[in-house]
Amino acid sequence: MMGGILGVLFTVPLRRALILKAKLKFPEGVATAKVLETGHESDPDKSANSLKIIGISALIGGIAKLGTKFGFNIWSEAIGGATTIKNTVFGMGSSLSPSLISVGYIVGRNIGILAFSGGLISWAIGIPIYSYLENVYNEDAWEAANNIWSKKIRYLGVGAMVVGGIWSIIQLAKPLIESMKLSLKTLNRDSDSVPLEERDLPINYVFIGILVLLVPICLTYFNVIPSWGAAVILSLTMCIFGFLFSAVAAYMAGVVGSSNNPISGVTIATILFTSLLIFTLFGKESGAAAAILVGAVVCCAAAIGGDNLQDLKTGNIVGATPWKQQIMQVIGVISAALSLGFILMVLDGAYGIADVTRETSLDAPQATLMASVAEGVFEGNLEWTIICIGAIIGLLIILVDQYQLKRGSDFRVPILAVAIGMYLPIELTFPIFIGGMINHYANKISSQKGKNNGLLIAAGLITGEALMAIFIAIPLFFEKALPKYPLPDEMYANIIGVIILVCIIIGLYRTAKE
Repeated sequence: MMGGILGVLFTVPLRRALILKAKLKFPEGVATAKVLETGHESDPDKSANSLKIIGISALIGGIAKLGTKFGFNIWSEAIGGATTIKNTVFGMGSSLSPSLISVGYIVGRNIGILAFSGGLISWAIGIPIYSYLENVYNEDAWEAANNIWSKKIRYLGVGAMVVGGIWSIIQLAKPLIESMKLSLKTLNRDSDSVPLEERDLPINYVFIGILVLLVPICLTYFNVIPSWGAAVILSLTMCIFGFLFSAVAAYMAGVVGSSNNPISGVTIATILFTSLLIFTLFGKESGAAAAILVGAVVCCAAAIGGDNLQDLKTGNIVGATPWKQQIMQVIGVISAALSLGFILMVLDGAYGIADVTRETSLDAPQATLMASVAEGVFEGNLEWTIICIGAIIGLLIILVDQYQLKRGSDFRVPILAVAIGMYLPIELTFPIFIGGMINHYANKISSQKGKNNGLLIAAGLITGEALMAIFIAIPLFFEKALPKYPLPDEMYANIIGVIILVCIIIGLYRTAKE
């Protein structure tokens, strides 16, 4: 709750900097605005047709989820494979989730290419080189590839994201300073003279709110490290990182969308810096737990910051009043915090979280990686070499992006977009790439109407799949598992899953290009 409210307060100056000054895309915000506008069309027939598209797409997305292992277990939710050539592991895979195709469609071609390119850096270059140098052998090549990626190569993405986060903050410095100055100027102006787009929560209230929130946060840290000096330092560290990484997360939400926002990456960067600070100043005792608690508040602030900027972008398009949205965002954070405990209990009871004894367990790979980063700093076994290599790759990508800027090219290479691909599983980045290419080729020959329909289908597929996951969890929580109908051979399940996804891709493309 504290982290989420901080995220809302941090977005007050960020709104002007990123929405009004930088004019970032915020793809989900734009898609949401399209859905809202659809429900208020002057032509009732057009409005009904658009709502029909969303409804049918949501139904298809829900059915696609229902047939996976979390539901009836009829078809596969992902495919993948690997081979070993002279102890060198080569692997590739893809999720069969329609929502990831939809995410790719929303973020577009450029980001889809960059995210997938980051995945190739890890999977087509990093894993083969590491497996060759370390002479990794495993009879199951696919398992070996995933182990290498999750335990070693993924740290390339961590290093690249640390560099990318610092670079993004440098790029955001000027618009953020201008935004803060404008916020301070509006304090002395009559409210009626302030344009609608500048009517945020007063910046003095924002500062007061941040100071008030630091009190319970400081008390929480005191319970972990019983030293008021340490608690105050950790609270200030959290506040600084919270604002900086909220800015980074909001920036990335504007570039690649909330669905691809590297919240876990910025949290890991926070945990890394905080762990080093605690280790230097206070030693090892309770250090890992304290670092993760700092990361937890920053994670909530950054996640809320990125998502709220999408909401504020939607409001900017449809003509909402910012300060009213920000108040409702605070209420939304409080409501979510109060209900989240029960939801996590449902998910844990239904699927299990990081429970290796259950087939349906949610892996929680980011949480595992965060714990390993904190413990690695205090135990001295963190993968510093791979993190540094990732940082060097990040610097090279920044140089490429600056070269593209100098050339005046419309294909830029934002570092965090590539770093996300290096950090995420290849199964996620490949369908995002496919969705981005569908957007590119469909929109080359489509009318404006076709573009809107494509966004509506994408929004419907994402919504349907997400809602179905929740509905499936409810009976599982009450130990009433859905019946399973597994096919006799996994190959058949893979084929059916691929066929379903291909049909959805064809439908999305044909509708979007009309």
